[in-house]
Amino acid sequence: MPPAQHYEAESRSIADLPLPPGGLGWPWLGETLGFFRDRDFALKRHQRYGSVFKTRILGQPTIFVRGAEANQFVFSNENEYFQVSWPPSTQALLGPLSLALQRGEEHRNRRKLLAQAFMPRALAGYIEAMSAITLDYAQRWVTQSPLTWYPELRNYTLDVACKLLVGLDSGSQTRLGHFFETWCQGLFSVPVALPWTAFGRAKRCRSLLLDEIEALILSRQAAPEPGQDALGLLLTAVDDQGDRLTVAELKDQILLLLFAGHETLTSAIASFCLQVAQHSEVRSRLQQEQQQWLDHPLTLDTLKQMTYLDQVLKEVLRLVPPVGGGFRTVLKSCQLDGYQIPQGWSLLYQIGATHADAQTYDTPAQFNPERFDPEAATAAHKFAFVPFGGGIRECLGKEFARLEMKIFAALLLRTYTWELLPNQDLTLVTIPTPHPRDNLRVRVISFYSNPN
Repeated sequence: MPPAQHYEAESRSIADLPLPPGGLGWPWLGETLGFFRDRDFALKRHQRYGSVFKTRILGQPTIFVRGAEANQFVFSNENEYFQVSWPPSTQALLGPLSLALQRGEEHRNRRKLLAQAFMPRALAGYIEAMSAITLDYAQRWVTQSPLTWYPELRNYTLDVACKLLVGLDSGSQTRLGHFFETWCQGLFSVPVALPWTAFGRAKRCRSLLLDEIEALILSRQAAPEPGQDALGLLLTAVDDQGDRLTVAELKDQILLLLFAGHETLTSAIASFCLQVAQHSEVRSRLQQEQQQWLDHPLTLDTLKQMTYLDQVLKEVLRLVPPVGGGFRTVLKSCQLDGYQIPQGWSLLYQIGATHADAQTYDTPAQFNPERFDPEAATAAHKFAFVPFGGGIRECLGKEFARLEMKIFAALLLRTYTWELLPNQDLTLVTIPTPHPRDNLRVRVISFYSNPN
């Protein structure tokens, strides 16, 4: 059959397939309110309809999919059947030159440039500063105890990100840090730019943030040496044609890197702290492992050998992934599990629902690091564990995130313990990223503190 006739026959056969089960809800609004308000929105519908269902959110008919096979289909067909998309508020606040919004050859080219800030040599150079900031905060938390930990963890990750990405000390206490927090609050909001709305405040702060970032860029360009942080590396990075990032591009890309190195990482570290506090046997085993490394410097190699810590962090990211999934626009009608995926619709591949799939994980609601024991675990599907997404759009800074999580965990476990305060709500708020509703109230204790 000639190619044109073959495509016509293929299109006709896809059009004959049924749409996935589910309801579209109200015109335009659809089920948007339920999606934002109900943490189990997708779970309830998967239980009713199966692994694929349709709904309408954010004004767009949307197909939800879960499972390793669905993830593989989406990741493997980027730019053929699917194209990355974001909610309108996120697109506006990230900016048009952000890697998150770039596609095709432009995305490939810019991703290659930005990756230079996350190569092993660059990561090894970040360890000393990460360790120093971690120890400084840990000592402060002991003196502040009892404390509400989640806001402190946000300051901690922002300080690390500002130091290692743009060379800014104590970034959370600067103008940039204050603007950044307001900007974050509007990323996933109704895109109404009025002065009193979250989006309106965030849009104003985006402009102020870019001014701060531009000043840092221009100052660094005028310095004798660019520096060894991410900004310094990006200022000297060149693409295949010998071109460098413009100041306008650098501003949007640095803003994205600050977000990626702060918001989602805070969620992951908070989840680690919560799970360790709730599972004393896990804490004991983690502390025993750290005793083996007290006389060794933290390096990429020694961190890699902390195998039980690695299992625990993987299980944290499985149980409470900081990012619940990813939106795609359907470029061309296709089929999945016998259902039609129509051109022009949105598709949401789900990380959280995939990680909670009982067909892949035994007792998925249980916190069980042993499921990632390399000697006991059975080979899992490559796309059954995707906390950083997958394919050509996999999180660029995933090794930076893993490094910071490991350093934070290792240093705290060696010298400190922490306990949850009573009478607090530990259920998770999921927007913009998962965190305990009462912001994780704890008491941090040093092993060497004077009990008197």
